[in-house]
Amino acid sequence: MVDENLSLDGPRFGPVSGGKASQLIVLLHGVGADGQDLIGLAPHLAQSLPDAAFVSPNAPFPCDMAPFGYQWFSLQDRSPASILAGVQATALILNDFIDAELESHGLTLGQMGLIGFSQGTMMSLYISPRRYEAMAGVVGISGRLIAPELLETEIKSRPPIMLIHGEADQVVPFESLALAEQGLTAAGVSVETIACPNLGHGIDEFGMKGAAAFLKARFSL
Repeated sequence: MVDENLSLDGPRFGPVSGGKASQLIVLLHGVGADGQDLIGLAPHLAQSLPDAAFVSPNAPFPCDMAPFGYQWFSLQDRSPASILAGVQATALILNDFIDAELESHGLTLGQMGLIGFSQGTMMSLYISPRRYEAMAGVVGISGRLIAPELLETEIKSRPPIMLIHGEADQVVPFESLALAEQGLTAAGVSVETIACPNLGHGIDEFGMKGAAAFLKARFSL
């Protein structure tokens, strides 16, 4: 049973312009990592988004497969039912965090971008189309779409999504990109994709340039 009163926090960055944030970018790390793992992307993204505030929260649970790091949900039982239950429970905590961050900055979902990596992508692709208002854009890196069969009946908004995946990924197979694209487009979501040649389970400059351009366009900058 997940404690819905759990709160999230993590490292922050920006806006580099020094003024009030005009956009919020939330970055969700992968299993066994923490918020520091992705906040390092913020200075690079800020070159295109100088008025954005970035936050990379630690996932709510200690990783149960390693002596350090955090997880959004357990992978001890990798059955689809167990993973879906974990994602659904953590979605409540993550949505509360997003609501609080937007309120603190005086922003709306339409002024927010969500970036996930691996397990963070699984969370991003689950929660974003189930929000009543669409986010400006969602970037999912090296992840997959959980329970695509439920999306058509549960979808509430259709934020534009970019999927980025390394062609040599041995952790989350590259084929997951096409499966996620198929599931999202079937539900009427606009999807762009970037395949990164020779990249394993990680993030490279090619993908990040695409992500930055995608978000800049979504914010009409």
